[in-house]
Amino acid sequence: MALSKSMHPRNRYKDKPPDFAYLASKYPEFQQHVHTSLTGRVGLNFKDPEAVRALTCTLLKEDFGLTIEIPLERLIPTVPLRLNYIHWVEDLIGAGPSDAPRRGIDIGTGASCIYPLLGATMNGWFFLATEVDNVCFSYAKKNVEQNGMSDLIKVVKVPQKTLLMDALKEESALIYDFCMCNPPFFANQLEAKGVNSRNSRRPPPSSVNTGGVTEIMAEGGELEFVKRIIHDSLQLKKRLRWYSCMLGKKCSLAPLKEELRKQGVPKVTHTEFCQGRTMRWALAWSFYEDVSVPSPPSKKRKLEKARKPLSFSLLLPTVKLLRARAPSIGCTTLGSLSVVTAWLEKTLSDLRVLHKRVPSGRAERSLFLTAVENSWIHVRQKRRDQRRQLRELPRAPPCGDRAAPHTVESGPQPENPESPENDAIVGVESEKGKSEVNEDSVVAQAAHSGPLTQEVLCNTQEVDPDKQEGPPTPGSSMTSNSPSASQPFLFKCLTNVKLEGAGELAEEDEEEGDVIVQMHWVEGLNRDLMNQLCTYLKNTLLRLASSPL
Repeated sequence: MALSKSMHPRNRYKDKPPDFAYLASKYPEFQQHVHTSLTGRVGLNFKDPEAVRALTCTLLKEDFGLTIEIPLERLIPTVPLRLNYIHWVEDLIGAGPSDAPRRGIDIGTGASCIYPLLGATMNGWFFLATEVDNVCFSYAKKNVEQNGMSDLIKVVKVPQKTLLMDALKEESALIYDFCMCNPPFFANQLEAKGVNSRNSRRPPPSSVNTGGVTEIMAEGGELEFVKRIIHDSLQLKKRLRWYSCMLGKKCSLAPLKEELRKQGVPKVTHTEFCQGRTMRWALAWSFYEDVSVPSPPSKKRKLEKARKPLSFSLLLPTVKLLRARAPSIGCTTLGSLSVVTAWLEKTLSDLRVLHKRVPSGRAERSLFLTAVENSWIHVRQKRRDQRRQLRELPRAPPCGDRAAPHTVESGPQPENPESPENDAIVGVESEKGKSEVNEDSVVAQAAHSGPLTQEVLCNTQEVDPDKQEGPPTPGSSMTSNSPSASQPFLFKCLTNVKLEGAGELAEEDEEEGDVIVQMHWVEGLNRDLMNQLCTYLKNTLLRLASSPL
């Protein structure tokens, strides 16, 4: 049962699905429909109407002490799904064992009369059960009588297309606590067969549909059917504390909620029913201001299966090649974790991805990343465009006696002072300067040549123009300018750098070994962006390791 873990918490089948082997040994009429596979697993053919009917009748008998009869040409209900609906109604009306008996209406009770029988058996509820089909009406009345529920359940035959108004004409003095309805889901035969109503990527239904015409089809399908109930509720209003309907299509939920909003209904909520491989949805609304409204379902069901982090590994030979280059970025430690983390920080700074160190275990390093722009795609094209623009810029005029003959031209600067484009700037100017500028001369010009020369010398981090502080070291807590609280971002993620196979007590600064980099999604616009960044980081580190010193 794929969705059984998301059943209503009080559903008896949530953690204990039916034991077919036990039921077969106890009920001979059910045993004839059970088969055993070569591996010894006991199963049931849900495509066989007689097998489905036998299962429903057996569960009702075993777990609720109910004996019912259902014709094969009418809808055969599944017990776990109907039980989910009953429990949700309990949540709506706040019913408990010590409360006074409640009154409810079942619109279109069906041949099984399952909702009234379950509600009366479990909670002692009084029911008014309506039915338009002659066959269903006679079976429902018989099922109520043979279970001794006639004092709690009243089954009435109503005219075609009658929902609530006509059924309550004779009960004008009563206030009902709720109504339930399992409406016809389909508008025509094609929809009932899945043509133009079922996504082609979905597998075919795993169970048979035995419903009669009035049970599975109605003019306009479930959407128009429920709208008629909404229309009736606008006239009845506080004659019922809660109105509710089950839905077979999730796409019906939004337009019905919009219709209720337009009509000014003050209390609206919805839920979802999960059982086996089947999903259903339910909508409820009330005109009472003092009712307690259960919260709609959260996304916990979809989050139960946590996504695996994106990851890539760097083998020890690759880490050693990166270590040989580490002094060029100011990394003096020799541990594998420190080397890889330093290069990651350097690459992220080049990309203008905000990052900071966060607490982590002894055998790992953690960085919290905030990407505010996509700077890791079309990098080569951006470099070529920037170099071309720099070549096309006119040279600045000399600055009188303060200008040095070999002063680096102060032109438009790239946003990132440590990106490869800065090397291109220095290279271009050295070709045009007719003479080589050594390091001492550049330092001497730093006082006169403006911010570009100073930025060229700062080859590890950006300089904050407001604070004019020196660049932070690779191990600092924040290695990029922090955005304001209201600045938008593309995504946020947590990046962990770990030694593969190392214990938590390992001294990471002394330990050597293969390194794994994991990126855990936190929030943002699109996971694909994090995937792109992960690929870029991996390729950059491998390219650095393979390039000659």
